[in-house]
Amino acid sequence: MGEERAGGIEEIVVTARKRTESTQDVPVAVTAISAEQIENYDLSNLERVAAQTPSFVIGRAPSGSGATLVLRGIGSNTTSIGLEQSVAVIVDGAYYGQGRTINEGFFDLAQLEILKGPQALFFGKNATAGVVSIKTADPGNSLEVIGRAAYEFTAKQVTGEAIISTPVSDTLGIRIAARASRMYDGYYDQVGTPQTYPTSDRTSTSQVVTPTVHTSDPAGDGRSKELYIRGTAKWEPTDRFTATVKANFGTNKSDNPAAGAVLYYCPTGASAGNPAIRCGRNFESSSNRFPDAIAASIPFATGDGQTGNQYKSWAVNANLEYEFEGLTLASVTNYNWNRNTFQFDGDTVSRSGPAGVFATEDSDFRAFSTELRALTTLDGMFNAMAGVYFQDTKRDYDAWTASGGLENSAATPSYRRYLANSKDSQTDGKTLAFFGQAIIKPIEQIEITGGVRYTDESKDSYFLQPYSHPIRVAQGIFLPGVTLTSNQDFSNWSPEATVTYKPTEDITIYGAYKTAYKSGGFSNSGIYSPSAGLADFEFEPEKAKGFEVGIKTILADRQLRLNLGAYNYRYTNLQLDFFRSDIFAFTTINAGSARTKGVELEFEFAPYAVDGLEVRGSVNYNRARYGDAPGAPCYAGQTRDQGCTLVFVPATGGTIPFDPAIHTVANRQNLRGLPTANVPEWAGALGVTYDMPIGNALKLGLSVDARYSDDYLATAFGNPFTRQNSYVSLDAGVRLGTEDERWTLAVIGKNLTNRWYATGGNDAPNTGSGTGGVTGVIADQIGFASLPRTIQAQVTFRY
Repeated sequence: MGEERAGGIEEIVVTARKRTESTQDVPVAVTAISAEQIENYDLSNLERVAAQTPSFVIGRAPSGSGATLVLRGIGSNTTSIGLEQSVAVIVDGAYYGQGRTINEGFFDLAQLEILKGPQALFFGKNATAGVVSIKTADPGNSLEVIGRAAYEFTAKQVTGEAIISTPVSDTLGIRIAARASRMYDGYYDQVGTPQTYPTSDRTSTSQVVTPTVHTSDPAGDGRSKELYIRGTAKWEPTDRFTATVKANFGTNKSDNPAAGAVLYYCPTGASAGNPAIRCGRNFESSSNRFPDAIAASIPFATGDGQTGNQYKSWAVNANLEYEFEGLTLASVTNYNWNRNTFQFDGDTVSRSGPAGVFATEDSDFRAFSTELRALTTLDGMFNAMAGVYFQDTKRDYDAWTASGGLENSAATPSYRRYLANSKDSQTDGKTLAFFGQAIIKPIEQIEITGGVRYTDESKDSYFLQPYSHPIRVAQGIFLPGVTLTSNQDFSNWSPEATVTYKPTEDITIYGAYKTAYKSGGFSNSGIYSPSAGLADFEFEPEKAKGFEVGIKTILADRQLRLNLGAYNYRYTNLQLDFFRSDIFAFTTINAGSARTKGVELEFEFAPYAVDGLEVRGSVNYNRARYGDAPGAPCYAGQTRDQGCTLVFVPATGGTIPFDPAIHTVANRQNLRGLPTANVPEWAGALGVTYDMPIGNALKLGLSVDARYSDDYLATAFGNPFTRQNSYVSLDAGVRLGTEDERWTLAVIGKNLTNRWYATGGNDAPNTGSGTGGVTGVIADQIGFASLPRTIQAQVTFRY
């Protein structure tokens, strides 16, 4: 009997098709990140995962949906809270579709999988670009106690984790995990200075009064604290039945949600509102606290006027699985709730004058869902999967904004004194879906699958501006006291078919036709003016269809993994939200079509000759361009020569020639041929890990990973001034510990090249002019940026 060789490629098991398969066997482009990788690089949130994954971008935003998740150049921008993500996030089998999911603490994980391309059949609506599937750790068969402490030097962040997992009986195990952290400094330098905000107590444009001057100090630098706790119980009374119940609670607080909003491009090189604030691709931001009088009156402002963001969430998740002879039944039932409140300087630049914007928001979201699946496991050539899914959701949204130096002492209740506008909106949604797949294996080497998902959903919404300042009403900017109601119904068939050929055990060749559907909806965070209507709030479903082919191989006596894939998908009714910086207004649109096509190559080499060595890498080519997308808004300052034209928009119906009674004038462009946001044509990664014994029962581990990104536009509407240049980001880590992993000391470095790069953004409020004219002034650009260089020391004890 030969001695077993060390090294070689290890098998990775995934659930990309809701059943257990090897990554090399599943006909899906999937990147699997193991628990060991997550721990070695402290990938404790999705932003850190994206920073290491080519073609995956996450941009954090202070308002709106809270984030944008982009995969292969397809994603939803951040400014509308009503937009769900094109990249679905699945946690322990349950769907989490909100951008604020990035605030969750994903720790003590078993595995994370990134599934690229449309994934409607198994993961439902809102998976047009892909899926991030997260599996948290379950209890094991023996007692496990883990303690971890870490200190990050840039933000002076202290982190602690405690995990205990133990069997209670032969059939029941429990696991409790907790994580807490606190930052004593920010990642970005706060360069704001004390500013003044004058308010005038008046109710008409002709009224002249002496302004009252308020002062505001610089806002916080983004330091935060968090606490997460999760409990798991796993019951296996027989070898056929498993029940796993998980419950978690989390809270995350920061002192400035806009701390990562960087003014990185300005036509003059400095802020239009404050020439003392220089623009540049630096880890600097500037904003101010609320003036005392406004902080004392506006709802959800903190007593001291400090900006901030407070996120709370809890969830309960139950997975049941029963294996009959030839049939497996599985169900996932989930209830999750989150609430987010924020206070921030809405113009995100430290400046004086009535152009200042101070906003607060209170939003909560809850979702109940249940899914039941049945999968046959017969020995013959035919098997099948069938399932049903139900989801019930509710979003409540309220917001208050002080701006323009407006004051109204006669406003009632008194908290409206300094308000320019307030919003109250809600959406109730229900989804029912049926899905099924036929699985045919005419011979051992070939598998043919065909499936479809039918989705029927309804969304009932309303939008109301309870109060608007009389001057803003007279100017035609807001229409208060009018309730806008929406009752939307959508239905969709999303079919797909895949052919898989395995000429040998170590080679998989596949081709797939896929479609997907992303829910239409209602923009809860819009603005209702006399010239606006229901069409400015409602948006239609986004759809995708196309092809993907690939070959996955294990070569060189299982020392080399080499996978190659190509794809071509067309998206229609792409959902985008546009921010008009000149009047601080939002519009959600369906921006025509887009096509994303590309090639992805990935490899992993683990030689037997050098035990503990692993070399890995990937090369991604992706070309994502808009197709015909007429009627898209122009970016602020875009001129006619740059593609912006004036169009007549019917207000109540009518025809050209222009009649001011029935038409309004708008600036529009066609995005045809322009790139979508956050999509470098070339991206790649290269990494090396080496673990080796060094004597005295100790081992040393070294890791180095580099990621390259080609240049790209950071926003969705073709603004060339948002271009992000190409860059290389470097991560590295060193680990020293005992061979039995009783203790490990690690130092983890991220973005060691200290490269600043934008992951999204928008025009700065109250900047830019001349849109649609012969000449124009480009708006200042605010970018949501990467984190700077970070160095973390971490120690882990296991028992």
